[in-house]
Amino acid sequence: MPTVNPEPLWRPDPQRIARAQITKFQTWAAEQHGAPSHGGYPALHRWSVDELETFWAAVTQWFDVQFSTPYARVLGDRSMPGARWFPGATLNYAEHALRAAATRPAEPALLYVDETHEPTPVTWSELRRQVGSLAGELRALGVRPGDRVSGYLPNIPQAVVALLATAAVGGVWTSCAPDFGARSVLDRFQQVEPVVLFTVDGYRYGGKEHDRRDVVAELRAELPTLRAVVHIPVLGTEPPQGALDWAALTAADEEPLFEQVPFDHPLWVLYSSGTTGLPKAIVQSQGGILVEHLKQLGLHCDLGPEDRFFWYTSTGWMMWNFLVSGLLTGTTIVLYDGSPGHPDTGAQWRIAERTGATLYGTSAAYVMACRKAEVHPARDFDLSKVQCVATTGSPLPPDGFRWLHDEVRDDLWIASVSGGTDVCSCFAGAVPTLPVHTGELQAPGLGTDLQSWDANGRPVIDEVGELVVTNPMPSMPVRFWNDPDGSRYHDSYFDTYPGVWRHGDWITITSRGSVVIHGRSDSTLNRQGVRMGSADIYEVVERLPEIRESLVIGIEQPDGGYWMPLFVHLAPGAALDEALLGRIQQSIREQLSPRHVPDEVIEVPGVPHTLTGKRIEVPIKRLLQGTPLEKAVNPGSIDNLGLLHFYEDLARKRS
Repeated sequence: MPTVNPEPLWRPDPQRIARAQITKFQTWAAEQHGAPSHGGYPALHRWSVDELETFWAAVTQWFDVQFSTPYARVLGDRSMPGARWFPGATLNYAEHALRAAATRPAEPALLYVDETHEPTPVTWSELRRQVGSLAGELRALGVRPGDRVSGYLPNIPQAVVALLATAAVGGVWTSCAPDFGARSVLDRFQQVEPVVLFTVDGYRYGGKEHDRRDVVAELRAELPTLRAVVHIPVLGTEPPQGALDWAALTAADEEPLFEQVPFDHPLWVLYSSGTTGLPKAIVQSQGGILVEHLKQLGLHCDLGPEDRFFWYTSTGWMMWNFLVSGLLTGTTIVLYDGSPGHPDTGAQWRIAERTGATLYGTSAAYVMACRKAEVHPARDFDLSKVQCVATTGSPLPPDGFRWLHDEVRDDLWIASVSGGTDVCSCFAGAVPTLPVHTGELQAPGLGTDLQSWDANGRPVIDEVGELVVTNPMPSMPVRFWNDPDGSRYHDSYFDTYPGVWRHGDWITITSRGSVVIHGRSDSTLNRQGVRMGSADIYEVVERLPEIRESLVIGIEQPDGGYWMPLFVHLAPGAALDEALLGRIQQSIREQLSPRHVPDEVIEVPGVPHTLTGKRIEVPIKRLLQGTPLEKAVNPGSIDNLGLLHFYEDLARKRS
């Protein structure tokens, strides 16, 4: 990376800097807590990691976090894993998410949009009433603090109500989108043993209705811990036998009762797939998510009561949970349920226009698709209220920055952000007071000691290294479900550099403090922000009798795309014809996720393994990215080195 400072694509004007919440926070924190009053964001960031406990105490005061019992200290134990935040404190996430109902009852908390692109508001008072009614019904069903409540739901208001009602009673929320197949959902929900399941009869996507009643029936049959199933009739069907009706559960005019739980009490379970075994069931806490999201949304995204926050997401992606947390800042959140490109590629811009979105978030892939399709957002839509366009899911290429600058507005704050399901937040990204450089994230987040380390654990600047975080963050997992000794949690992040979080991304931290993300350093498949483990793909594909073994790789492309080939080693006598190709694609689409249907299926002479029998995904990925064979793999660790030449030749042809 060059160390000379190129001219920024955008600089915030003095007025924007002055009115930003982060500017006001810094002035206040300087007066109250000894933060630096000069030096702008870099000085504030340095203070936030050097004085970690003081910083997080300041965040809770600035955002008026309501502790029903006080904390003994900010950080009881700062070791990783195992950091203990705000021991002794009790609070409730949902209580904070609904606070605006007291002062702005008739204003919209939610704007719901389907493929007609017509927004439907849900007011703060109505949201609070429904949460109160449903929370009372959950308690009547016997849901107690710590019980798991699951949702097989699209991005609809009912999903937000169900999450908040679950949090209100101290339950633990977990959700999957209804385009996930039954096996994919069961691999997640069976781990956490939910007592209640919220379901839909189907969903609408791309102008079509997709009936999911058969999948729901399978989920009910395979989740023996369920005490109740709640039916939400998106397609208008009657509740199946034994299911409860959503309307009946949310009809009461009942004030919510918020269970006061310990700071580290589980709020939800998210899933992030590794390369082997079941998806990791990541448990994050009520207090940790509350304070991390207040910081991220209130300071970094600069959201407040005047804003409207739209992020294209599904309930199977952490960005949905992040979007819901927009309520914590009193912001109106926009829920879009439908195809990102229906009826045309410009669909998301139309939604941003019609909802008056001030912060619009999407995927880098969508931005690049708009560029390729020659969409002209500013020409075709009134985007005057959009102050910031944010992207995640994969790094936004330089051409994407330039396209947004040219086609939306030259005075546009472009926030490419990067974080993970693992922390349900951003390690680096939006800072409203800093310039934007093409192809770069603005800076690491407050309270996050983000570094780039070489293989020897030394920090490097202007060089590619591993993304590490050297201090605890409140939203780091309190644990994984089904991981009694903590070994899987430890091995996921802390086995490379003991006591330091290694995330699995290649990054460069530049000499001016910005961050460049180069993609995954491990082999998790990340499409449109939804992660899937390769093991999930293998389980489905290798059920087909013609497939002896398979190997799937996800590769970030220089143009912002994502190439995901599936390599298949066929059984004797089998042929990779159109019929087999169709069955492979159909199996993955129906049993796992339509997002993870491979871009190409390629027949190979064999799949190489380590000497202990593990498929070597990361070395193959490096080969396909152009890394020479001798640097991509340790030859002494491979069972059949000759097989690598096929992948080496393929990489040469593709380049």
